[in-house]
Parts: sequence; C-alpha cells; structure tokens
Amino acid sequence: MAELTVDDLHMRYGDTPILNGVALTLERGQVVSLLGPSGSGKTTLLRAVAGLETPYQGTIRIGDQVVFDGARALDVPAERRNLGLVFQSYALWPHKTIFDNVAYGLKLRGHSAADIKTSVTRALEQLSLGHLGQRYPHQLSGGQQQRVALARALVYNPPVILLDEPLSNLDAKLREEARAWLRELIVRLQLSALCVTHDQAEAMAMSDRILLLNGGRIEQQGTPREMYGNPSTLFVADFMGSNNELKGDIVEARDGVATLNGDGFSVTGAARSGAATGVPGVAMIRVERVRIADAPGPNRIAAKLVTSMYIGDRFEHLFEVGKGRLRAYGDSALEAREAFHVELPRESLWIFRAGS
Repeated sequence: MAELTVDDLHMRYGDTPILNGVALTLERGQVVSLLGPSGSGKTTLLRAVAGLETPYQGTIRIGDQVVFDGARALDVPAERRNLGLVFQSYALWPHKTIFDNVAYGLKLRGHSAADIKTSVTRALEQLSLGHLGQRYPHQLSGGQQQRVALARALVYNPPVILLDEPLSNLDAKLREEARAWLRELIVRLQLSALCVTHDQAEAMAMSDRILLLNGGRIEQQGTPREMYGNPSTLFVADFMGSNNELKGDIVEARDGVATLNGDGFSVTGAARSGAATGVPGVAMIRVERVRIADAPGPNRIAAKLVTSMYIGDRFEHLFEVGKGRLRAYGDSALEAREAFHVELPRESLWIFRAGS
C-alpha cells in the first residue's frame, strides 16, 4: 500500500486556480520531489498534504486513512495527520535546548518522560547529534540546525515526512554534502519523503521520482534519468538542465525525425510534442552534448566565437549563430577567429513544435 496518495486535487485562492487535478503516489522508502517554477503550485501541494491549506476537490490518503475528501467535506486537522514536517526556516525554538526542541512534539502528544528520552536520544544519534542535546540552536552551525529540524520530524516515526526546501538555507558546499547524507538517511531508515525544491540538481540527486509542476498541473513525472533524458514537452526540456535553443520552421517531420531550418542553419533531430511539417519549431539540446568541430558536416552549424569563459572544471564557449547564441563546454580556451563549426549530434537534439 502507498504511504501517501493524492487524487484529483484542486485548490484556488479567490478566483485564481492554484492546483488543477494533481495526483501522486508515494511508496514506502521513496523520495518524491516536487519541482517547478515559482507559482507552479509545488509548495501549495505540500501544504495541502500537511493540512495547512484546504483544497475544494479531490482526496488525500495517508496509508489507509483518508485525511481529506472534498466530496464528503472531510478535512483531518494537521496535528492529527501524523506527518513529519521540515520547514525551510527550520523553526527551532531559540530558548529551548536541542533535546527539548526535538522532544516538543512528543510532549504535546502526551508521551511519558521515559519514552521521550529514549525516542529523542535515538533520533539525535541517528543524525550524529547525540553530543549536542544540551546546546541551543544559536550554538549550532546551519547544517546542524537543519539536522535538528529533521530529527524533530522523525522522532515519532511518521509514515511520511514533508520537506519544504530543506537545504536552501545552506551554502553551496554544505548543500551538496547535506543532500548526500539526507538521501542516505532516507534510504537507510526506509522513510517516505515528499520534498519541495527549486534546485533541479538537488531533486535529481535525492529523488526516486520527480513531479514537475506547471500552472498547477503535473507537466511530467518520472525518474531523474527519464526527466532529464526523455522530456515529453518543450517546457520540461527547457526547465531541466542547461540548454541551447534554436528557433525556425519544421520543414519535414516523419517517422519520429524532424528537420528544422532557421537563420543560417538546418538541423535534424528527434521529433517531439506536436512536431509536424510546416509549423514553427524549436530545437533543444543540452549544453554538455554540443561539440566543437573544425569542418562542415551533418548537423554542424557555422558559428562565430563571442567569448570563452573559465568556470573552474572547464571552459564555457559562447557562439553567435545568425541572430541566436549557442553555448558549448570544452577543456581549453579557444582563440578568437572568424568562424567555428558547432555540432549538434542528431541523437541528442530534440525538435518540438513551438509553444508545445
């Protein structure tokens, strides 16, 4: 049985729709990330699951318990949904010790002092915080505070934990370390986690499945590899990864292959999402798939080098193609000269109908 099931969820603020028929399932031991641009509905969906927002249609089930049913006007309060919630701000009590912060939810639920001590000690030790129980939040680093917030969410063994931008307050280096141990912890303890994030690298590193929201709907869902390597729409292709985009007209589309002609170029790639002969189209390719060539050839475009930028582990080259720009990575700087040829491998190029 799924730990969390959401079906046909609708929500609005006034006359503005926020969620439009969202459905998802979360199995035990899975991490599902909600990804999408600002205003797409991902945080609202998380808050609806938590019981902090009230939809007007659909159902939410935690295990075998229905906690929301719009048709029956059933809405179980947040405190009775038995979910663990980690806020973006961590929301730690500054005047309470780490032990008391983690113990707070158990005290509210009427647990005995002995049970509280055992449960809190176990939760802190699971997160390597056992030696910090008598300190206060201001005496801990940002990464340690983040783990305290997680320990508080885990201490009463909830069936599902909800993570709202859990790593956003950490600096870039700490964030990379934190997403690794958080993923390891979830897998080791066989937790079920629903996570909101705006960071696609974080979503891909941590998740078993990603749900990409757009305008309150799920645009596509799948494994990180599926979302990155097999986008179903132009929106998904553009949102995931770092991309190059060329606009033109689709002059031929058949048998899953399309050819796009534009200002100074003609390229062939995989036909996607409504690509058809005679309509405006967009060619999309990940920056890391672009190659730099010395001579003309299939799917190679004459391009003028604008600049080369050193970004640490590689160079990023910017080329001018007609009225557009293309980026490519390389191991060394390029010397400015009149023209290069930029290759867009056919197997890595997607051609979409414009606006699809």
